[in-house]
Amino acid sequence: MHPTLASLVQHTSLKLGVLTGEDRLDTPVRWAHASELADPTPWLDGGELLLTTGPHLAVHDEAETRAYAARLAEAGVVGLAFGVGVNHPEVPPALLAAVREAGLPLLEVPRRTPFIAIGKVVSAAIAAEQYRAVTAGFAAQRELTRAALSGDRPEALLARLAGHVGGWAALYDLSGAVTAVAPGWAMRRAARLTAEVRRLGDRPAPASVVCAAGPEDDRVELQTIGTGQVPRAALAVGTDAPLGTGERYAVQSAVAVLTLLTERSRAYRRAEARLGAAVLRMLLSGEPDHARAVAGQLYGGLLDAPLRVLVAAGEPKALESLRAAAESAATRAGESVLSAPDGDGLVLLASDGGGALAACRAFAAGHDAVALALGMSAPTGPASADAAYQQAREALLVARRRGRALVEHEDVATGTVLSLLNDDAVRAFADGMLRALRHHDEHGRGDLVASLRAWLARHGQWDAAAADLGVHRHTLRYRMRRVEEILERSLDDPDVRMELWLALKATDRTALGTS
Repeated sequence: MHPTLASLVQHTSLKLGVLTGEDRLDTPVRWAHASELADPTPWLDGGELLLTTGPHLAVHDEAETRAYAARLAEAGVVGLAFGVGVNHPEVPPALLAAVREAGLPLLEVPRRTPFIAIGKVVSAAIAAEQYRAVTAGFAAQRELTRAALSGDRPEALLARLAGHVGGWAALYDLSGAVTAVAPGWAMRRAARLTAEVRRLGDRPAPASVVCAAGPEDDRVELQTIGTGQVPRAALAVGTDAPLGTGERYAVQSAVAVLTLLTERSRAYRRAEARLGAAVLRMLLSGEPDHARAVAGQLYGGLLDAPLRVLVAAGEPKALESLRAAAESAATRAGESVLSAPDGDGLVLLASDGGGALAACRAFAAGHDAVALALGMSAPTGPASADAAYQQAREALLVARRRGRALVEHEDVATGTVLSLLNDDAVRAFADGMLRALRHHDEHGRGDLVASLRAWLARHGQWDAAAADLGVHRHTLRYRMRRVEEILERSLDDPDVRMELWLALKATDRTALGTS
């Protein structure tokens, strides 16, 4: 706190007297400024105690005196200190009346008290307060850093911050979800700020905003956490009054510590994400044993439970927000989730019935199909993750065609997707895609269409598909190479495999006369 008029009056060495404004002596004094000008207001900032001996004041002109006092009040002067025994033996009655009318305190300064003494007392008090604030800020920084390095959850750091500011503190992820709060009773207030956090996250970092947290009229300061252009988290600090200097030091220390922790965690998450993407690719390539060996205990829980594969396509920002929402929900639920780029889209592996899956459903429900389309497989195990991926791709195709943000494999499996294959445009696409292969079968050696159908039906398993055809697996491999050469497309591309399978299904239905 700054010194107040009361603290100056109570200072025994100054010998100040109070002539008017006794009820306003608790007003803080930001500075003491001496001026003998008839209008000093152009050189004032507000909050000053103005010191004068009145040599140029028209103290016998009541109108001029009232105008002088009114100018001081309008400029934000907190009080007038009049030195007697220099130009006037006492405070002129007209000035006393004008100052009282303007609502300003008026202090009498005796002849033996120099103005510089008042200035020194004010300056020393301000410097002492600043020193206390800086000292408290360093103490808060040490305490917050100690809490962060202790390995405790973020609630420990937030609890110390809340104690320093005399309020509450909360940490949010990019989706606006509360990841930590202290004290616990503030959870409801913190949850009301989800929309504000999302809007803050859309602004280039660093960014901050002051808002309210509901009917309690808390004053809340929101600040982004992170060093890059895109924030990694957000911190909310709620108090019942604006932050003082010491409290602001504590908040800035918390932001710095949280930023360091976030960036360190970000490096760990990047390494974990690369490992997770490798595990996911192995699963989708039909190598569950290798995936489990690489994952070790890191994703063991995910690979031991029923899971679902999700494939998403849409705007980059929507895809990144979907991934962040799934990972945040998984963290809160104590689950694991795997994600990796899938061309221009995203593929995720999540526990069936878990928090991450629920977050994906909720996220899709809040977006239109233009921004995001999501296909979800049926529940499966790690050994069938590759087949589940194809299910998710098919569901995504249906979602795009229907203009829906989310389609689950159960919707496709009811037969609804087969009716879509009766579309003339689909049949034309299928005929065009398979025409070159059918031409080869009619004029060349080897049944490429039947071989392709058997190979796709067996999800690329050479021995099983060759057995179905009654040929050697080397013969089948040769035929698949011919298919790639004729189509000039790679069968390693999941999109190509999906399109070829749908083309075969569409032509099969046409041959059967299905309507």
